[in-house]
Amino acid sequence: MKGIILAMLGGACISSVVCMKAEAQSVTLYGILDTGIEYINHANSSGASVVREPINTGTVPSRWGLTGKEPLGGDWKAIFTLESGFDVGTGLSKQGGRLFGRQAFVGIDGPYGTLTFGRQYSMVVQELPLFSSIGPNIYGFGSLDPWIPNARSDNTIAYSKNMGNLSAGLTYSFGRDNSPTGGFNTPGEGTCAGSLPGNASACREWSAMLSYAGDPWGVGIAYDSQNGGPGSAVNLFNGVAPLTFTSSSNRDTRLLGATYFKYGALKISALWEHRHVEPQTPSGAGITSDQATLEALYQLTPALSIEALVQRIVNSQQDTRANMEMANVTYSLSKRTALYANLGFLQNSRKAAYSVSLGGATPGNGMSQVGAMVGIRHSF
Repeated sequence: MKGIILAMLGGACISSVVCMKAEAQSVTLYGILDTGIEYINHANSSGASVVREPINTGTVPSRWGLTGKEPLGGDWKAIFTLESGFDVGTGLSKQGGRLFGRQAFVGIDGPYGTLTFGRQYSMVVQELPLFSSIGPNIYGFGSLDPWIPNARSDNTIAYSKNMGNLSAGLTYSFGRDNSPTGGFNTPGEGTCAGSLPGNASACREWSAMLSYAGDPWGVGIAYDSQNGGPGSAVNLFNGVAPLTFTSSSNRDTRLLGATYFKYGALKISALWEHRHVEPQTPSGAGITSDQATLEALYQLTPALSIEALVQRIVNSQQDTRANMEMANVTYSLSKRTALYANLGFLQNSRKAAYSVSLGGATPGNGMSQVGAMVGIRHSF
């Protein structure tokens, strides 16, 4: 990719200075394609099953992107990233049809940290991969809260700093979701463009994280807060209809705590998410949910790994609960290509309708689900 870009620029060089600047820049093209075939029973309220090629993810979401940097002198450099999500089965762009719906930012990196501007991940998402080996798997932590692996915001300023094994970061969005018609930033939340005259807090979002990721252990904490605004909604993903969230006084906050411990080829991780929502309800009462997850990763051989997860979510105010278990086996054919098999189980309480699949398949209240997927992943 670097050679192609330099060849294009070479024909347009008008002075040696322009050419020298082009040659100093480093640009990388990268991507992941991940898809397969999925089966889910009780995939709707009538209890019917479905076989499909899921549109969201297998072990990771499919994407392609460009990232680059240019030295500015000393330890300073300009950086950028443009990243597009897409559905392998249809070739359609994700994130509401955006060209660069996953990330689009530019900024400066230097001795005092990194400052960037644009469409960027919440610090909750930036912390999660440090602790979760299963991450955005279709039967992972995000099954019970699909916001988690999709948490990104428009119009965002972000600052981060790495100090050895210690990482810290902050984000602030002036309006978290200026999506096109029919699109959205994160599942179940509508749109919320913000930047309203006389109402600066509408659609605002901010996040922060602090983590230590060492060997053999790590611990971290992250927080995200969203304000309501025009076009916004709030979804607990438990089968209950989304709640009104159009006032800037509404709040939706998530606190994520995580830790891990490694012992040889084994890694054990624990995650806990506390969510508190203050929507527009007749009683004015808030709603809370707590999700606890335990993960394990065992590397049998350099090419073969096994992962497992057990988790539980409780929403007392809406009387919804669910337990979930999953297992994944991945075999790497090469450094860039792997085959995998996922198996997930979900048990809903009487009034709950959580889904086992991050790809979406909402059962009837109280129905259990079984999900299975085999697939292939290739990176470049």
